[in-house]
Amino acid sequence: MRPREKLIASQDERLLQTRLACPDITRACDLARAFADLVRHQRGYLLLEWIRQAEQDAPKPMKGFVGFLRQDLDAVTVGLTLPWSSGVVEGHVNRVKTQASHVWTCLM
Repeated sequence: MRPREKLIASQDERLLQTRLACPDITRACDLARAFADLVRHQRGYLLLEWIRQAEQDAPKPMKGFVGFLRQDLDAVTVGLTLPWSSGVVEGHVNRVKTQASHVWTCLM
């Protein structure tokens, strides 16, 4: 997933040979890079178009991923659009859940 311009020559050559040998890998790679671009640059407004492209001709495993995105499309779009993240608090939420679970176990 490293940008092509950051690959060393042997990596770029290996990637090219792999892409030529397998059209499914080529398509999956192209879609993955486009999705990474949506994430990196917060382009949630392009998500639905990306999903439509993936549904048309993505390899089967990637179509499963697309299905998960569609299940909560609004939340995914917001996550790819707004600059805020709940990542900072997620660790704290999990820690509190774990502690509560231990307390509950002790009380039983």
